[in-house]
Amino acid sequence: MIAALLLSFGVIFVAELGDKSQLMAMTYALRYRWWVILLAITVATTAVHAVSVFFGHFLGLSIPTALLSVLAGLAMLIFGLWTLRGDRLDDEESSRATRVGASVFFAVMSAFFLAELGDKTMLATITLATDNDWLGVWIGSTLGMVAADALAIGVGVLLGRHLPERVIAIGAAVLFFAFAAWLITDGLIGASVPVIAGTLSAVVVITGVGVVLIRRETRLRTHDSARALVR
Repeated sequence: MIAALLLSFGVIFVAELGDKSQLMAMTYALRYRWWVILLAITVATTAVHAVSVFFGHFLGLSIPTALLSVLAGLAMLIFGLWTLRGDRLDDEESSRATRVGASVFFAVMSAFFLAELGDKTMLATITLATDNDWLGVWIGSTLGMVAADALAIGVGVLLGRHLPERVIAIGAAVLFFAFAAWLITDGLIGASVPVIAGTLSAVVVITGVGVVLIRRETRLRTHDSARALVR
């Protein structure tokens, strides 16, 4: 078990370096509390690698990932629009703080879970589980990915301390949109025309709703600022 754990840790840690998951972790850390991001990544990684070990060790099968890649891309698009919209916590809304934190946790966890399904780290974990102790592979692969993403989170925290809030929000949104395009394109390669049409329609609808909400939020902030000046 120890040998499988160490082998899996090393393989997944190296495979994760420079991967989109590291970039995602850094992007989230620019905007939100590092411990929430790390906890969400840990939960998502534990679940994904449990699935990987199950398929690799017990079934010896792989899973279709095109649809999951598209869903992950749509999740990235939503989170990018959410980042541009921002969260308002005035005196009357302070009680919402814990709910906002919970929503960030579940959003990050879901995004990482979907993004990792079919990723090279998942495929590597499946391969390792076919010939090694499944428990060692599960623990080692999970720790390896969490460790690599923790490095990216550290970088994001350091950058966030030296950048203005609006710059961080715009930069994070741009990265989320890039992830969305990356994942959706990857998922649509070789897809049928109805699937492509449905995905593009979903992109248009999500973008349209997001723009409306962003404009509404901007008007509300402008109104609040004007009211504060009057006072």
